[in-house]
Amino acid sequence: MAIVAAGSMWGASANPDVAAIIARSVEANDRDWKTAPEYTYFERDRGPGGSTTWQVSMILGSPYRKLVAWNGHALPPEEQANEQHKLEETIAERREETLSERSNRVAEYERDRRRDHLLLNQLTVAFNFRLLGQQRLGPHTVFVLQATPRPGYTPPNREAKVLTGMEGKLWMDTRTFQWVKVEAQVIHPVWIEGFLARVDPGTRFELEYAPVTNDIWLPTHFEMRSRARILFVFPRRDRVDESYFGYERAAASETVAAALSRRLLHNRIELLCTQTTEKHIYLIE
Repeated sequence: MAIVAAGSMWGASANPDVAAIIARSVEANDRDWKTAPEYTYFERDRGPGGSTTWQVSMILGSPYRKLVAWNGHALPPEEQANEQHKLEETIAERREETLSERSNRVAEYERDRRRDHLLLNQLTVAFNFRLLGQQRLGPHTVFVLQATPRPGYTPPNREAKVLTGMEGKLWMDTRTFQWVKVEAQVIHPVWIEGFLARVDPGTRFELEYAPVTNDIWLPTHFEMRSRARILFVFPRRDRVDESYFGYERAAASETVAAALSRRLLHNRIELLCTQTTEKHIYLIE
């Protein structure tokens, strides 16, 4: 894909304000992050043994993952029934939680969300960006920005420390300033003291986004290959490959929870009616 030079894109004498572009992207990312829990979606995880597909729904304040397919094929009827039973049990358990139990569960989910969001936002802080130009990426016209480590960057936590040894590239929609694609790779080893580990060159990740509505963009693909040494001695190589699709407003998911709750109530009523009828028949006999 050809990249149009920044000078020709903005005009021969224009000086593009890269800082303003990045600031607009942070605003867009914050808006997407705040809205993300309102959506239910499917997640497909690929591994050496094949793929698993999950339906991820917001159930009473935190996500629930329901297994729906193996290697692209729907589960057999017996397994479907088993997964449905697990979901119904989870809904019933969450409805019976104490206020403290529910608060702790939701707080843990929100804590993980904030950590992930902080790490993504640190991408705009940990690097210096240079605008290479623009190009077409799929259906989008994008800015292409080169990211190099920013001297003096201080990570706010251990997770962000890996950014000090990385460089990357960012493709950003020219209309909405949302990220279309991010690539980054480790270029020199990074020591993570708290984990007694070293992250080595060869570690890389790729993250892709697409519009769900006109204003909201959510992830469609995440891939990471990591190379590290635990306790600085034992090598470890991991790969994560996840796709996300089928986004719908989470109101539908909460409706699913309500519908399942009604179904459980209906089942109880049926059972009660059956027991009452059997008792009535027994008395007549």
